[in-house]
Amino acid sequence: MAEKSSSKGSTTSLYTLENTDHESGRSKPDNNDPHRTLGLASTTFLIFNRMIGAGIWATPATILASSGSIGMSLILWVVGTFIAITGMTVYTEYGTALPQSGGEKNYLEFVYRRPKLLITCVYGANAVLLGWAGSNSIVFGEYVLFASGAEEAGQWTSRSIGLACITFCLILHGTSVKWGVRLQNALGLVKIGILVFVVLSGFAALAGHLKVPKPDNFSNAFEGTTDNGYNYASALFKVIWSFIGYSNANYALGEIKRPVRTLKIAGPLAIGIVSTLYILANIAYFAAVPKEQILSSGLTVAGQFFINVFGETAGRRVLPIFIALSALGNVLAVIFSQGRINQELGKEGVLPFSRLWASNRPFNAPLAGLFLHWLVSVVIMLAPPPGDAYNFIIDVITYPLSIVNVFVAVGLLVLRYKRDAFAWSPPFKAPLIAVLFFLASNFVLVVVPFIRPPGGVGDTSLPYYLYTIVAIGILLLGAVYWAAWAVIWPKLGRFKWERVKGELSDGTPIWEYKKIRD
Repeated sequence: MAEKSSSKGSTTSLYTLENTDHESGRSKPDNNDPHRTLGLASTTFLIFNRMIGAGIWATPATILASSGSIGMSLILWVVGTFIAITGMTVYTEYGTALPQSGGEKNYLEFVYRRPKLLITCVYGANAVLLGWAGSNSIVFGEYVLFASGAEEAGQWTSRSIGLACITFCLILHGTSVKWGVRLQNALGLVKIGILVFVVLSGFAALAGHLKVPKPDNFSNAFEGTTDNGYNYASALFKVIWSFIGYSNANYALGEIKRPVRTLKIAGPLAIGIVSTLYILANIAYFAAVPKEQILSSGLTVAGQFFINVFGETAGRRVLPIFIALSALGNVLAVIFSQGRINQELGKEGVLPFSRLWASNRPFNAPLAGLFLHWLVSVVIMLAPPPGDAYNFIIDVITYPLSIVNVFVAVGLLVLRYKRDAFAWSPPFKAPLIAVLFFLASNFVLVVVPFIRPPGGVGDTSLPYYLYTIVAIGILLLGAVYWAAWAVIWPKLGRFKWERVKGELSDGTPIWEYKKIRD
């Protein structure tokens, strides 16, 4: 519910408002703005840290189980790479044309202007009510237990450690943006170093340098390949989850120096390096760990890889700590960007207590927006049954992202077709074939999960269709909220909302709404 306000300033009607606020985002950014503190290196590491999280360490076993074979698993990683690359080009076109924080929120609002604020509320429900940081917090806990030899301590112990992880990230980013970014950058270097180390170790494993008998995973690489569409969609969701982050800089463009130039360099650089390392890391796993052992390893396949290559002591006690640090870096990057999305929604005035979420007080950081994401992440992290939390969180987050990406891609095609009406002339233009591939792949991922899996069982003990229902329900909840607030309430109360431009005490510009009686 947006707040009522008597603030003075420019005012416009909710239903006749032109998109001047979105147009302003198209103006040339002020590169001398003191709020723009992130350079090319920090922006690249912002993408690195969001992409390289728990996915590459925790999902290969689930992807292999869903695809059925080593060969098909690798193919799905390649397909996921193409989806990520094409998605990156789409988001780069949007970001260079609209260089402001907020990501998809800005792009959807710019294209889908009527009914006013409907798309904002629908996207807002998805952004606010899904706890992106929860999954990697769980993996952080899993690998800390693995390294300490306490795997039998139970799921609730790992979740408690994960809770400590995400709480640390909240406090750091909420009180010191500078030190939060510095730690992110440092962990970004650690992540790349770990991945390179895994790849090199994989080459050694291919040459037979192992502490266990060399597995024979490549002789019949496609043996056991599934023929079920649901399984492919489930596996691809996990692959895409590992690549989520290629658009991470778009959420913080308002804090990036020379955002157009920086985005055009940082995105391709990050995704090129990460995608190459991902494919090679999977080959390394298959070179060192037998298929049956991978399937039984759950979230700790990378830990098993280290044990097989380096032995029990180094593999179990030392190297998994670095994977836990990788997960920590991802949680830092996720909560950094999602907190800013919550802040942008607060600035728009559509959330309950919008002034609170929009504020940068008291530490000149979006602490309230960060806290909102922390709260939802903790609920989602603790609510699913033990053992199902990680996979369920991935599915329930990735599915609505595919829906959003369909609208984002269609919106870009609309902008191309009506470029004069939208005055659309971005500094970077995504190849049309990339836009169409991104649209088609996400449309397939929206439809295929409704196909019944073999035996009616998905990759968790929960009903296979539950995550689609939960995800669609969250989007519909946003539409219901919009209808109640923007349509039904004004009609019953016989008033109209008037949009007022205001400013918080810390100088943050916001939009608010006040009632105007008919």
